Amino acid sequence: MKDELLNDNPHVREHLANERTLLAWIRTSIGIMAFGFVIVKFSLFVTQFSLILGKSAPLESSSTLSSSIGTLLVAFSALILLLAYLKFKQTEKQIRHQTFLSSSSLVLGLTVAILILSILLVLYLIKI
Repeated sequence: MKDELLNDNPHVREHLANERTLLAWIRTSIGIMAFGFVIVKFSLFVTQFSLILGKSAPLESSSTLSSSIGTLLVAFSALILLLAYLKFKQTEKQIRHQTFLSSSSLVLGLTVAILILSILLVLYLIKI
């Protein structure tokens, strides 16, 4: 009975680690998507709240910029999800063929992109 539970593949741990990495990227993508959604909806909330208080609505360009930033973040999260899946499949194939080569290009690229987006968001918030 114990033998039935054992897997013949000697690389099970590597495949499971690869899958956990994909799931981590999915969580990251969902977090960025949620943040983009909040930015868009918060802009709408501020506009509506200003009108309720009888004050003039915030500048139209500010609202449009918030919507653009939020939409960009949602699109960026979809790109992260796609790249993570492609990296997962590439790593899966390399593990199967025992040709795995570590590469941090995806991590570096996404880190730089998120850093740039963060700097742009800080500049936007300072400007407001």
